[in-house]
Amino acid sequence: MRIFTIGYEGATVAEFLAALQKAGVERIIDIRAVPNSRRPGFSKTPLRNALAEAGIDYVHLRALGTPADGRAAARAGRKDELKRIYAGQLELPEAIAESGKMLDLSREKPSALLCYERDPAACHRTLLLEAVAPDAEIEDLFA
Repeated sequence: MRIFTIGYEGATVAEFLAALQKAGVERIIDIRAVPNSRRPGFSKTPLRNALAEAGIDYVHLRALGTPADGRAAARAGRKDELKRIYAGQLELPEAIAESGKMLDLSREKPSALLCYERDPAACHRTLLLEAVAPDAEIEDLFA
């Protein structure tokens, strides 16, 4: 299985859509706990609308997002703390269910996991894939 990831930090919506289209992505799986953004066009509804205009599906899997304390650890550069907190998040029943859904969706059509951080090594999307899809071929679109 091949899964793309993408972080929109520093990107415009046009650059973001172009990267998705160039890679052949047909679905975004938003794994932000809070799908709001200060960056224009990247909050849930405007993003979903822009993706729909580009022919790309949008799915939000909130339980795969990072809890507030994990986001604070990530912003502070406390990667070990983020790993510990996020590992706990992935043990929750709703996260287990949404992990399975993410894998099913990724098998159906080319999909990209979405979060804010541009660097996948600094983002929970890498931790998620290491935990639930260790054998997947992973390609980050802005790395």
